[in-house]
Amino acid sequence: MRIQKPGPIVRTDKWSLNPTKEQRRLFRETVKVYRRGCRHLVGILLTHWSSLAGLSSQKRVLAVEKLIHQTAENPHPKYPQFDSTFYKFPSYYRRAAIVFAAGQVSSYMTRYREWQSGIRRHRQAKPPVLNANTGCYPVLYKGQCYKLQGYDRSSIKVFNGTDWVWTTVQITGLRERHTVDSNKLLSPSLIFNEDKNACHLSIPFECHPPQRQVNGTVISVDLGINTTATVAVVNFDGTVIHREFIHPGRDIDRRDQRLKSVSKRASKTMGKGGSLQKGFCSNTYRKCRNINRQIGQIVSKRIVQIARQFKADAIIFENLKGWKAKGGQKRSNLRQRFHGWLKGMIRDFTEMKWQEMGGKVVDVVAAYTSKLAYDGSGVVRRDSKNYALAKFSSGKRYNADLNRALNIAARGILQLTCRKDSEERSSQSSGRSPRSWACLCDLWTSTVPG
Repeated sequence: MRIQKPGPIVRTDKWSLNPTKEQRRLFRETVKVYRRGCRHLVGILLTHWSSLAGLSSQKRVLAVEKLIHQTAENPHPKYPQFDSTFYKFPSYYRRAAIVFAAGQVSSYMTRYREWQSGIRRHRQAKPPVLNANTGCYPVLYKGQCYKLQGYDRSSIKVFNGTDWVWTTVQITGLRERHTVDSNKLLSPSLIFNEDKNACHLSIPFECHPPQRQVNGTVISVDLGINTTATVAVVNFDGTVIHREFIHPGRDIDRRDQRLKSVSKRASKTMGKGGSLQKGFCSNTYRKCRNINRQIGQIVSKRIVQIARQFKADAIIFENLKGWKAKGGQKRSNLRQRFHGWLKGMIRDFTEMKWQEMGGKVVDVVAAYTSKLAYDGSGVVRRDSKNYALAKFSSGKRYNADLNRALNIAARGILQLTCRKDSEERSSQSSGRSPRSWACLCDLWTSTVPG
């Protein structure tokens, strides 16, 4: 079996621009003519796709240029109207448009072959449609399409309606990836959209994180609905050196208040019966999605900060993929809270941030992490007066989320060290490996290499 090497880590920064009124007009004309060129090229590529599909990306670009661009070695191209329609179209803009159009045609042909072979969502599914009118933006190649003048200004080649000229625009907003020496700046895109009031450079970076040294410490994260994230820092010998609760309550309350307003408006609209029209409260739902994304960014950023502070080897999560809530009646508050649980978003954001720093994210079995006491005293029970507390068999009361985070850390450590001995437990295993049901006390009774 051939093992594929992991691809490069690519992250994108947004560099805000502050164009003048005249520069906004130039950017509008540039995006407009670039999209026209892409639409023109999509038809040519579709016509000749049988001979272009098997070529590499570089050879495909050369073959298409031979069809549309007149040179001394190619005085009679098959489609001379491209040069006459797009006069003095820069060569690097033209090649970027060819690559984009080839991607559109390749995607369409793949989907169309799948439809012909019977791979469809349902039997009556209509064939795919080639969309040539896409909202693409021009890709800028360094030295030919843009030139950085430090990190406060940039010169960009734009179209003024008759000719291609250079204009210098001010950069007003930066991120921090350009300050990392190991990051490689790739070709950016000029994003300009008047409807959304967007004008910025989309800057991709190819990240090459350094190799992390083994420190013998992990970060375990318990994602819940009462507390957004409970973090524990645990050494390989089972010593807990840090605990923290992350709960952006202000943003959560903002989101919940907006969602409650939807139910009130829905009851006034429908009355005792009826149905809601398509797109009902779409703006409110959009705002709630943005708040959820902000919550995920805040929580994941703090988790990664803790991991950097304690030089963790890995961040441990429960494997909650495919998990569905069973509790709560339909349209109840508990069901709504489960629906707003950001377990997948926080985990994905944390993994993207942590991988950029060379870290590792590990998923462990979620079964019995909250039901078993971390000290090995057996099954815990929730306090009847305070459900956030877990009552141990010894009578001790402990935070249930923190107990779960400590057990998650133990399972992650045993999975990282891959020990086959000193992992047996006295509890029931139910056919699983003993390590998957481990608790923090197992690290105290076994010698784990650090």
